[in-house]
Amino acid sequence: MPFDGRLVANVGVLAAIVEAGSFAKAAEALGLSPSGVSRALARLEERVGVRLLDRTTRSLALTDEGRRLYGEIGPLLSGIEDAFTATAGARAVVKGRLRVNVDAFFSRFLLGPEIGRFLARYPEVGLELVARDGLGDLVGEGFDIALRFGQPPDSALVAKRLLETHTLTVAAPAYVKRRGMPRAPSELARHDCILMKNTLSGETLSVWSYRKGQRRESVTVSGRLLVSEVGTLLGACLAGVGVARIKGLGIADLIEKGKLVSLLPDWQGERFPLYALYPSRHLPAAKVKAFIDFVEEVLAGRA
Repeated sequence: MPFDGRLVANVGVLAAIVEAGSFAKAAEALGLSPSGVSRALARLEERVGVRLLDRTTRSLALTDEGRRLYGEIGPLLSGIEDAFTATAGARAVVKGRLRVNVDAFFSRFLLGPEIGRFLARYPEVGLELVARDGLGDLVGEGFDIALRFGQPPDSALVAKRLLETHTLTVAAPAYVKRRGMPRAPSELARHDCILMKNTLSGETLSVWSYRKGQRRESVTVSGRLLVSEVGTLLGACLAGVGVARIKGLGIADLIEKGKLVSLLPDWQGERFPLYALYPSRHLPAAKVKAFIDFVEEVLAGRA
């Protein structure tokens, strides 16, 4: 089949619309008129024989067929851009817009304080970090990569395991002085615990599980404070409100500085793996690989 440059151009227009979020912004990025963008999309839809975008005067979204096509062509377009940049001998291959779907805990406590180094290292990268509770539709929403705790979904996404952390049960020194140190998980039932709500299900996470060698123990905890955001959880814990259960990866420095006390040090809390997820491809785009390498560098420093 002969190479069809017009088809590639129209596919590039589709990618620009998805990444920009509107016809007007895509037109501005491509140096076209909005009507030219609309005509290019119409030609592409006519070529494939299906509607690729559902659009109204206020919003647009990929159809199921559009998501499938974009999931296949997005990596190819990134690869073409990287190939041209490398062939041209540019100083930095890592360039372009990078949109990251990131776990809110990881973004706040680990990535946010370090992200300036990534931006300084790659001055031609524009980075958008979107902190949210759930993964959502990575391809359909135009994300290049996601960083999520927990087992990855059963999908076509590539999943790279970065590390595994576990929860620590902690309290402020003032709370421990006031209420004492629990010696076993069962004793937490008599303490004021700060509860977290699962923002996806609405469920209160009141059953805390622990492991010590081959022994496993779960306890139902209670408390008067219920929160849905880890920043509030940590702030209340530091203020001495009660006992909190938090991923250990983000609070080790607070324990080292004596601002928090690790309770039940002989008992290990629940484990949470951290994955980098990105659309299936033989070679990830240079900007995606650079970002994953940077995250691994940050994690190695914390370890």
